[in-house]
Amino acid sequence: MKKIFFPILFFVLGAVSLNAQTNIIDEVIWLVGDEAILKSEVEEQRLRAQYEGTPVQGNPYCVIPEQIAIQKLFLHQAALDSITVSESTVASQVESRLNYFMSQIGSREKMEEYFGKSVNLLREDLREVVRNQLIIEQMQQQLVGSITSRPADVRRFYNSLSADSIPVVPAQVELQVISFEPPVPTEEINRVKERLRDFTERVHKGEAEFSVLARVYSEDKESAARGGELGFRGRGELVPQYVSVAFNLQDPTKVSRIVESEFGFHIIQLIEKRGDRINSRHILLKPHISSEDKQKATHTLDSISNLIRESKITFEQGVMYYSQDKNSVMNAGLMLNEKTGTSKFEYQDLPSEIAKVVYGMNIGEISHPFGMIDPKTNKEVVAVVKLKSKTENHKANLTDDYQLLKNSYEGNKKEEFITNWIRKKQKETYISIDPKWSDCEFEYPGWKK
Repeated sequence: MKKIFFPILFFVLGAVSLNAQTNIIDEVIWLVGDEAILKSEVEEQRLRAQYEGTPVQGNPYCVIPEQIAIQKLFLHQAALDSITVSESTVASQVESRLNYFMSQIGSREKMEEYFGKSVNLLREDLREVVRNQLIIEQMQQQLVGSITSRPADVRRFYNSLSADSIPVVPAQVELQVISFEPPVPTEEINRVKERLRDFTERVHKGEAEFSVLARVYSEDKESAARGGELGFRGRGELVPQYVSVAFNLQDPTKVSRIVESEFGFHIIQLIEKRGDRINSRHILLKPHISSEDKQKATHTLDSISNLIRESKITFEQGVMYYSQDKNSVMNAGLMLNEKTGTSKFEYQDLPSEIAKVVYGMNIGEISHPFGMIDPKTNKEVVAVVKLKSKTENHKANLTDDYQLLKNSYEGNKKEEFITNWIRKKQKETYISIDPKWSDCEFEYPGWKK
């Protein structure tokens, strides 16, 4: 079956250069309407892809200008249709990208060195990139948003597929879970708080830098590598307990009171405020559960699962009365796959501890209690799971995989529409290509007139 995709667009980071010493003599190589494509844009994209180890598939001097030209067609149409995007959404995504860059590169300083410019200049470059990307996404959605399908369309689509092109659907399972978090002793909570108080005192006395303590001691490993720095975040991107304290901080030299959240206990230091967003660093410590408490929780869940096996209570009642997994407790314990929006999981999409347990189980079977790290809270829990349904690897069929086939059909129709739209715009738009850049086999041949 043909892979479903919309055209992948390259978004060049304006003046972002991987080598500040590279001197590129600029020239106009394409004209699309009244928009120019510059040699420097292509070179920067090529260098960036090469430096990141993701080389362009094909001749970059053909592929990159064509993709930039496609981008300009969509942006021109979006301007005609008065499509705009929220600047707050743009700002949020810019900060998310900066935070991602920083997490991958290691620190703000290393990120500035990598891109050859300050964070503030990089932020301004990214703003236009992100804005254009969001506008193009809206433009594409407006073009194909009305494309839907009827059951008869999906049946015809399926019947038209050759045996070799019918996709193989990987094995999938549906699971119900009862999750129990062993209680943490008061002594352990007090130990964690006392340690955080010690960190605070050392910072206020000038005996240690907050960022150094975060690198050494914080149990949020991702931010610890950056000295506890989270990057600019809005209120909706942080847990409420953290927000209520962090957004009220005023003095970057001071450390907050201890904050308890679902992730553990934090102390926070302000770095910078920017409008309704804040950059802060934190140290996270988590109370640890003793082996004895884990054993008690395991025994409790073992008793509950035996009651279910003996039909004294249903699994759903076990969820209602005992489960502490707030993500599934209102859904009879049914786990939901955030990746697909359904209750079906491929084994590779399950937490590793669960995948190992359920792999050999039969439908309706209930596991023995096992320990795991809750992927939502990163806390230790004890759980039992019930295998509600299971489908083995199989060729897609209309009975079991209607939604998959429906999505494939609609995806193909949308791709076809976008392709025809681009070809139509090529005919309607003035396009001029420097002869030195025109000896290419383009994906859309209509550029050369």
